[in-house]
Amino acid sequence: MSDSFPSQVDLLAAAEALTEHWSPRVVARVNDQYVKVAKVQGVLAWHAHEGEDELFLVLKGHLRIEYRDRPAVELAAGSLHVVPRGVEHNPVAEAECLLALVETVTTRHTGDVVTDRTRTLAHQLRAA
Repeated sequence: MSDSFPSQVDLLAAAEALTEHWSPRVVARVNDQYVKVAKVQGVLAWHAHEGEDELFLVLKGHLRIEYRDRPAVELAAGSLHVVPRGVEHNPVAEAECLLALVETVTTRHTGDVVTDRTRTLAHQLRAA
């Protein structure tokens, strides 16, 4: 796996190029953070990241971040939201939505929960 990324990335174009829902692709690294793009639709899974915050930035469409212990957050294109570490959440997109994510390099896709949509870091780092 290489940490060699292009010096310029069009996030929207990179997300539009994805062919699989809920399968993030790493497009850049900033210190100990990966910048990822994803194409999502439907429901991911209830999960938490015990040691890491997770930033969601909607590039196109609409995303709802559901919480068990607080009101859901509705995100339109251009909006971002940070899910605090250790907080159980569930991303939901009623229609196709394009995202950018910023996550610590140690962040596992669906935390300790494993589903058919869970992707390994190696999968997320694959070449376009």
